[in-house]
Amino acid sequence: MIRLFVGLGNPGPEYEDTRHNAGFWWIDALARGLKASPQLDTKYFGMVARVNDAPGAPGPIWLLQPMTYMNLSGKSVAALARFFKIAPEEILAIHDELEIAPGELKLKQGGGNAGHNGLKDMQAQLGSANFWRLRLGIGHPGHKGEVAGYVLRKPPVAERQAVEDCIAKSLEAFKLMTGGDMAKAVALLHAKPPRPKPPRPANLPPKPGATGTGAPVAANANANANANANANANAHTNASAAAASSGPATTSSAAVPAAPPPSGD
Repeated sequence: MIRLFVGLGNPGPEYEDTRHNAGFWWIDALARGLKASPQLDTKYFGMVARVNDAPGAPGPIWLLQPMTYMNLSGKSVAALARFFKIAPEEILAIHDELEIAPGELKLKQGGGNAGHNGLKDMQAQLGSANFWRLRLGIGHPGHKGEVAGYVLRKPPVAERQAVEDCIAKSLEAFKLMTGGDMAKAVALLHAKPPRPKPPRPANLPPKPGATGTGAPVAANANANANANANANANAHTNASAAAASSGPATTSSAAVPAAPPPSGD
């Protein structure tokens, strides 16, 4: 289960809305949902909130925004984790991710740091890479030399909204994380929306018994039956009229036995 939620970013108003602060945005959203108010705690070098009744959690959880600047994030995380005896696998680091498009996310445990200085310092200070990571996509500028300036700039409004939507989606798994069901949390966040069925071509005939086609089929059948009944009635009428015009019926001459020849007596 997750006991410590760490959003990575840089302190100060000049960095508040930059891409590199996506982890701070996540903690802000979670704090609003939990009605928590992170406060500066110099013992842990960051903004800290303790929540004692978080949904799904069997005990208290902590929200943390390190105020050490990104490159020294591990100093803050390790200080709080050591004091409250929180293991690396009980920590979730939320951070910006260049290799994922805005509006997408990935949840994973362990792995490398992909050059992310916040993750790199966390690994060094915790002595382990076994903590969980929630990677919020911010996209890549396309050239390695542009990365530093890119992450420290504000994203366009549409990109910021895509990240905020992603944050809202990830918070749907919060109760699973605090309850320790990380496998379900991963499955929920990585699930793809169902693909819509393609529309049926307009020139195809309706399927027998399909919804909305029963009434016309029945109507056609009734019309055919009525037409057959009318044809039979007309035929009967015509036959009766012919019989009446020819008088009483007689036996055909071919059916009458021939008279015996006259005897020679």
